[in-house]
This record gives sequence, C-alpha cells and structure tokens, in this order.
Amino acid sequence: MAEPLTLYKLMILYMLDQTEVDLTNTLLSDFFLGKDYTTYFTLQEALHELDEAQFIRQEASHNNIQYNITPAGRESLHFFDNKINSSIKAEIQQYITDHSIPIAATASAMADYYITPEKKYAVHCQLREKSIPQLDLTLNVMNKEQAEAICTNWKEQADEIYMMLFDRLLK
Repeated sequence: MAEPLTLYKLMILYMLDQTEVDLTNTLLSDFFLGKDYTTYFTLQEALHELDEAQFIRQEASHNNIQYNITPAGRESLHFFDNKINSSIKAEIQQYITDHSIPIAATASAMADYYITPEKKYAVHCQLREKSIPQLDLTLNVMNKEQAEAICTNWKEQADEIYMMLFDRLLK
C-alpha cells in the first residue's frame, strides 16, 4: 500500500482523469473529507505538491479554484494506477455519478468575459477535451449584453463552431 500522502495524490489524479470537467477545490474537499480519508490541510498539501510537480494545473475563476490533470500527471497515474485499490476507485466513480460530474468522453465548452484596459469587453471561449484546450478563442465586443450572449451561445454551440472552423481551415 502507498504512503497516505502519495495515495491521496494518486486519488486526486484519478478523480481528475475520470472527469471531463475541471474539479473545484470544494468538490475535492467534499469527497476527501466526506469519506474521512484525510484532513483539509493534508488535502491542500497534496494539491500543492501535485501543482508544484506540474501533475495538475490550477485555474482561478470567479473566486473559485479549479484543477485539471496535466499530461505528466496522467503519465504518472498510468504508472502507479495499481496503487489505488478497486474499492477506492469505485467510491470515486460513485461520487462522480452522484454529483452529476460528467465522465470524460466528450469535450467541454467554457466561456467567460472580462473588461479590457480599454474599457471594452473581451470574451474568452475554450473547447477542451480531458482538460486539454482544443480551441482557444478571445473575441472583443462592444458591451456586456454581447459578451453574455456569446458566453451562452458558445456553451450550446461550441462543437458545431469548432467543426465549422476546422472544416473551413482545412479547405
């Protein structure tokens, strides 16, 4: 059996690898603390060490920290996957299902907007597959209403837009 901190790191990597979306610190804490695996501070230590080793990436968005697995993290998990017993994997899978967290399979669309130094709005749209950006696009718009509309429409039409761009650029 792996050392406790090492096991927590592997469990975090496994959770991140199984989901198509980034996981928040709140969701990770809920799982680890709810199952009495470890304390909040030990979990934060494991997350910090994984980030320092570049096995995960953390992104701050609207006062929330989200985590995703890096290729190096995925490779490390592949080597040590057998250190996580099947009952823990089953608990992770059940947690993902119970909390309606999408399982990795399809791409996830993310969009957000911000005010530029020129006092205009910029909309940042991304299409990710297993946390790896497939398309990263920033559009400058005139007002907040346009920014909000693009964010809403992006989340609904990202796959279609991506395929249209891909087809057009390959012609």
